[in-house]
Amino acid sequence: MLPSVDDRLAARVRPEGSPVMHQSWGDLLFLHWQVGAEALRRHIPARLEVDTYEGRAFVGVTPFTLWDVRPVFTPPIPFLSEFHEINVRTYVHLDGVPGVWFFSLDANSTAAVLGARTLFHLPYFNARIERERAGETTRYHSSRDDSAGRAAEFEATWTTGAEQPVAEPGTLDFFLVERYCLYTADDEKLYRVRINHRPWPLRDVRLGPHRSGMVEAAGLARPAGEPLTHHGGPVDVEVWPLEEI
Repeated sequence: MLPSVDDRLAARVRPEGSPVMHQSWGDLLFLHWQVGAEALRRHIPARLEVDTYEGRAFVGVTPFTLWDVRPVFTPPIPFLSEFHEINVRTYVHLDGVPGVWFFSLDANSTAAVLGARTLFHLPYFNARIERERAGETTRYHSSRDDSAGRAAEFEATWTTGAEQPVAEPGTLDFFLVERYCLYTADDEKLYRVRINHRPWPLRDVRLGPHRSGMVEAAGLARPAGEPLTHHGGPVDVEVWPLEEI
């Protein structure tokens, strides 16, 4: 059974216990394509169910920038606490808790890649990433530079506009952007990681020239058509420790 609207709202209540990391995220471009759930199924652990909206499954590509990345109660470390990232993701649920399943995460920080691989069992890869911002326009280019993964490249330009209301529960916008945990696996073990931040502040966004091989590098077919687009941030994020489930 799919999570209810109440389940989805409950996921963004701040978890009990103490977070282990702080991060800030900004200039996040959500690109989503509708795909068949059956195409995703073989890439996801059997215990997880593909999350869908009105029967539709989605794959997303999300480039963004992180800063103030650090363990809680420690100051940011120069040259290590800020970097760019791009991830390929879909949406899953388990026991009524909706979340994100990552096919890949590319970052231009070797320390972040090694730390996330080791501590959170996430499929991180080193990449060369360049980001330029002029006014409200961002130009972003990523090229994977890691022998552990398939070649993958992404390039896009986007321009942000007026502020928008936060996504309304029950809408497709809410389904795609309001996610407050991730699932990951290591051998036969399955884990959940909770995060917390305020609801995404959204803005209009106009997608300019773009090309991507990120989804295909994850072993999925090239998605058809133009993506659904959202723009979010900035948000301050708390990350809780890995929890075996």
